[in-house]
Amino acid sequence: MALRAGVTFVKLNSLRQATRLLSTHTRPDVCQNGGTSEFPGAKAPYVNEIKFLNENSYDPIPIYRVMDSNGRIIDSREEPNIDKESLINMYRNMIQLNQMDKILYESQRQGRISFYMTNYGEEGIHMGSAAALSPRDLVFAQYREVGVLLHRGITVSELVNQCYGNCEDPGKGRQMPVHYGSKQHNIVTISSPLATQLPQAVGAAYALKRMPNNDRCVICYFGEGAASEGDAHAAFNFAATLDCPIILMCRNNGYAISTPSSEQYRGDGIAARGPAFGLHTIRVDGTDTLAVYRAVASARDLAVSNKPVLIEAMSYRVGHHSTSDDSSAYRSVEEIQKWAKDESPVQKLRLYLEGKGYWDAEAETQCVKEARDTVVRAMQDAEKKKLPHWKEMLEDVYYDMPPKLQKQMKQMEKHLEKYQEHYPLNKYLNE
Repeated sequence: MALRAGVTFVKLNSLRQATRLLSTHTRPDVCQNGGTSEFPGAKAPYVNEIKFLNENSYDPIPIYRVMDSNGRIIDSREEPNIDKESLINMYRNMIQLNQMDKILYESQRQGRISFYMTNYGEEGIHMGSAAALSPRDLVFAQYREVGVLLHRGITVSELVNQCYGNCEDPGKGRQMPVHYGSKQHNIVTISSPLATQLPQAVGAAYALKRMPNNDRCVICYFGEGAASEGDAHAAFNFAATLDCPIILMCRNNGYAISTPSSEQYRGDGIAARGPAFGLHTIRVDGTDTLAVYRAVASARDLAVSNKPVLIEAMSYRVGHHSTSDDSSAYRSVEEIQKWAKDESPVQKLRLYLEGKGYWDAEAETQCVKEARDTVVRAMQDAEKKKLPHWKEMLEDVYYDMPPKLQKQMKQMEKHLEKYQEHYPLNKYLNE
């Protein structure tokens, strides 16, 4: 069951083998002499000794990595073949993401937007996975995958417009900030309810499977907190039993808002559930961009062959859960600083690039300045744009507006006509 070297996926047989070894550890002859059952629900050896299994009965699924904490390749055979331009683009997007997070977080604190969520500590999962996918693959994100969107080509201006909810926001101001989406880039719009995207993603993957000559897959991102929802278990089961072309990408960042993983589940994390459901499974170091790239690239090969995959990317959420959270109430500053300093995915990739002669201090300074300027300009432009017309609240929901909404529309028109001096209508688009 151990993954010693290379990208290796744990399958269902691995847990069966582990169970068989445990069940016969003291009686090596039992399995041989006891025979194998023929029950429809399970084919397993008989034993004549009671033995219960728990989370300590087998070795944990190991964590695959390519680089050490200093950005050095551990085994040259595992170094992915990524060209210089692509590597630099991945790193530039990390810097852009960090600058956007810093400035928009401060923007919320200044009251300029209503809400924001940062991505610190998980940049390697974003860039490593996005680079390994085809642009045609369908993405179901949660709310902490902005790097994937940047890598796909969504501009900072488009992201900022959504956070400001102005007239150029594709959602027309109906969604909270950070609820992005782009049909053009094959990214399904993010929704707030936790884990609802999981069964939806499996359904989309099944639809792709039914298409002739399909060469696309679905990737669905979620956190270890979302994995505690019933939707996650249903999605795992449907993905496996229907042989869907899907990668189920779990970001295990240690905290579901304020709940540490130690209080969320028992057992060997999220990856251990994969083999039990019949999913090809791997656990990867989410702070190692190259390891994530290798794992997702290999997972995609399996997925497009209708072999569903579960990836658990181990990371740490350096920032607060959102602008509505103060993480100092449930974790120490020392803990945060340790992960931000010693296991930063941005730092690891930068050291790797420097080691190859692709990057230096001057390039770093220039890149940070350009990234910051890009966000500031996008914010300044977004604030000048008008808000969507107030009628957008009621339109574009039903194909034919029902009588109840028509009545509300007329009531609102009359109300604004009478009390328009009390409303900042100049900030909204006109007819």
